[in-house]
Amino acid sequence: MRFQFVLGEVFSGLRRNTTMVVAVVLVTFVSLTFVGAGALLQAQIGKLKDDWYDKVEVSVFLCPQGTTAAPSCAGGEATEDQIEALREVIRTELSGEVSKVWFESKQQAFAAFEERYPDGFQGTQLTEEDMQASLRLKLTDAEQVAVVSDVLSGRDGVEVVADQRAVFEPLFRTLNVATLLAAGLAGVMLLAAVLLITTTIRLSAVSRRKETEIMRLVGASNLFIQLPFLLEGALAAVLGSLLAGGGLWLAVRFMVTDWLERSVDWVAYVSEVDVFRVAPLLVVVAVALAALSSFFTLNRYTRI
Repeated sequence: MRFQFVLGEVFSGLRRNTTMVVAVVLVTFVSLTFVGAGALLQAQIGKLKDDWYDKVEVSVFLCPQGTTAAPSCAGGEATEDQIEALREVIRTELSGEVSKVWFESKQQAFAAFEERYPDGFQGTQLTEEDMQASLRLKLTDAEQVAVVSDVLSGRDGVEVVADQRAVFEPLFRTLNVATLLAAGLAGVMLLAAVLLITTTIRLSAVSRRKETEIMRLVGASNLFIQLPFLLEGALAAVLGSLLAGGGLWLAVRFMVTDWLERSVDWVAYVSEVDVFRVAPLLVVVAVALAALSSFFTLNRYTRI
């Protein structure tokens, strides 16, 4: 009987404040969409790092013929002894950081260049002698690039140590900025959601003040009096979170899976599984918002 009464009060309150409830649902939907988008962006960054950093190489470019600004190349082009000395350093001092090392000759570098730029690069026709020999290193952990660079930079025969990871950093920085923007917008919208939920509960409590007084007189507890109002806010917020989860699922399903993956298939993307992992978080946030809003409002308007 009590459960049926509480449910009746909940639906009665929702009918009385339909406009405010719709506003709560919409604001919660928008704010939690930003929260979910930020979480999915972070998941996307993680996937890209796992996929691309695993393919990252460190290129140790050896001294070329002719003059160069590097002091370590004062003796001219790198010799076989210098190359072997570098290999020995890698085997001994960097055995834990480097999993594989191979030598790329001028001929191999030129062949790779021709394959990539069959018509030349920006109108410049390079020859095999313009290429630069290098040692290519595969790291066990891409985060250890600085250690490898510190050990090999400045040694005889080494002109420069290049980290291919630097190519991806601007993209990751852009994605991180987008995540921060989404988080900022989500914060503003969540504040708006809290205020709307608070207003909705307050209006509902004021409109049912007589019923509340009667319940107090017959000995109803604070929890029993406040529960309908709490459930009203929670239902509206949870509905908004479910809409946000559905919107994110549709976006990933049609924009990422059906479009991006077919257009650019060499990138690891977030999937519908990632949305299902984020969705429970959105529901938890929605319930927390409703509970926070209800706590302060109900203590003022319905407490015995």
